[in-house]
Amino acid sequence: MTSIRHIASGRAELATEIAGSGAPVVFLHANVCDRRMWRTEQDAIGATHKAIAYDRRGFGGSRAEPEDFSALDDLLAVLDATADGAPAVLVGCSLGGRIALDAALRHPARVRALVLIAPSIAGAPEPVHAPVVAELLAQARDAEASGDIDRRNASQARLWLDGPLAAEGRVAGPARDLFLAMNGIALRARPFGADQDIQPMFHRLGEIAVPTLVLCGDLDFPHIQQRCHHLAATVPGAEHQTLAGMGHLPSLEDPARISACIAGFLARRVDGGGGGDRHAGPAR
Repeated sequence: MTSIRHIASGRAELATEIAGSGAPVVFLHANVCDRRMWRTEQDAIGATHKAIAYDRRGFGGSRAEPEDFSALDDLLAVLDATADGAPAVLVGCSLGGRIALDAALRHPARVRALVLIAPSIAGAPEPVHAPVVAELLAQARDAEASGDIDRRNASQARLWLDGPLAAEGRVAGPARDLFLAMNGIALRARPFGADQDIQPMFHRLGEIAVPTLVLCGDLDFPHIQQRCHHLAATVPGAEHQTLAGMGHLPSLEDPARISACIAGFLARRVDGGGGGDRHAGPAR
C-alpha cells in the first residue's frame, strides 16, 4: 500500500510516494525521468523497508514557483518529513546519484548507505568523446536548438535509454513509452529556477564512510563507465557491478534485476550484514 504526500521545500511542493514501513530507503531519479522510474524497485523494497520516492522540481507531479534553490535542501526536506529521524539509504541514478553523494559528504549523519547507478559527480574531469559519441551529442544539440520538444525527447531517449554504444530503438515497448512520458513532462515544465548549491565533490570521494554499491551499464557513455570505476575504487569498501547489455537507466530496462541488486546489497551490507565495516575489500 502506498501513500502520496506533497512536501514543502521553499516555494516547491514535492510529490512524494511512500510504500511500506521500517528503515527508510529514498529513491532519487535521473534528470530525464521522475519517480516512476523506480516503480518496481519501490514496490519490491517497500516489502521490507519504508521506500520513498519523490519528484524533484520540474518533474512528475511536483510543483514549484520560480526561485533559486538547493536540490540537497529539497532532499533534506523529504527526509525530515518521512524518515522519522533515522538515517536513510539513498538510491540515486545519474543526477539523483549526485544529490545522494552530496548528502553523504555534507550530511553524513543523515545517510546510512548509498546505491549509485551511473551517478553524476560534480567536479569530475570533462570527458573526451570518441567521434561516434561526439556525433550523437551534436545531433542532440541540434534537436535542442530546433525547439521541437518531441524531437528533443526522441534524441534524449536515443542517448540515455538506448545508450550511445547501442542501436537506436534498442529499448522499446512500455519502458520507452514511460521514458518519453516522464521526460516529456520535464521538457515542457515552466522555468522553476536554478540549483545554486552544487559543490565539487570528485576530490572528496575518499571521505565517504558508508556502505556503497555502484552500478553501471556497459552500453552507457564510456566516460560514465570510467567514472563509476573510479568511484568504486576510491570510496572505501565500495562494491561495483557492471550490468551487461544495459545503458544509463537500467531500472527501466530490467527493474526486477535492479530490485534484486538493491535488496541483496541491503541484506549483505546494511541490515545486519556488515554495514559497519567500511574497510572491507571491494567486490568487483
